[in-house]
Amino acid sequence: MTQLSHDTTGEPHDPAAESQRTIALVDDDRNILTTLSIALQAEGYATRVYSDGEAALAALQHNPPDLAVFDIKMPRMDGMELLQKLRESSDLPVIFLTSKDQEEDEEAGLAMGADDYIAKPFSQRLLLARIRTILRRAAPLPETVEGAAPMPTAHNEVIARGRLAMDPARHQVTWDGKPVSLTVTEFLILEALAIRPGVIKSRNQLMDAAYPDDIFVDDRTVDSHIKRLRRKFRAVDPEFGAIETLYGAGYSFTDG
Repeated sequence: MTQLSHDTTGEPHDPAAESQRTIALVDDDRNILTTLSIALQAEGYATRVYSDGEAALAALQHNPPDLAVFDIKMPRMDGMELLQKLRESSDLPVIFLTSKDQEEDEEAGLAMGADDYIAKPFSQRLLLARIRTILRRAAPLPETVEGAAPMPTAHNEVIARGRLAMDPARHQVTWDGKPVSLTVTEFLILEALAIRPGVIKSRNQLMDAAYPDDIFVDDRTVDSHIKRLRRKFRAVDPEFGAIETLYGAGYSFTDG
């Protein structure tokens, strides 16, 4: 296959336009590259596309975008190897595109430093929503004066609930001081539960917290995310039981 690697904006370099966010797309499926590029550009993003992991690695290291979307299964260098090599020198936000039967790859990718994953076939609206959320969380925090910490706001206050600490501004989670790596969706669901400990949240309420209004997901999707959350926390604390199931009602978080 002929290698595809170029900036799809088609515009000359303009220093005044550097505030525009740039998204790199890495996939060997030309149709996906084309349709995602069009959708992203319609939202105001600049895009760079690569159909080859090796070419993408060199470009991402030399001129990093603001975020990258990787397919996992690609020839020559797949998305897992690309992320592994990239993480040796960069904390660039990365979203994986995966197949529904690649759960082990998803978990390995997240452990390696991916920020989120979306299963194929996927909704472009969901991908755009995830990109917006990750870019907001990756944006530098505002500073008041030189060397001073930013003033707390409703969007960057650390949530402390017993042994749990969540920093929404930095997308960081710890349990007993130990880091727990969560996807954006998992983070938003846990945040919705932890904000009001002991309050039962229905699946619909958790879906509203984690997904934009125009994205439909069924109850089993929320249950799957809860299952993954529990598994990740039990990896650092086998006795973790802070997320409780209220059968027929929903879920709650206890900080006791």
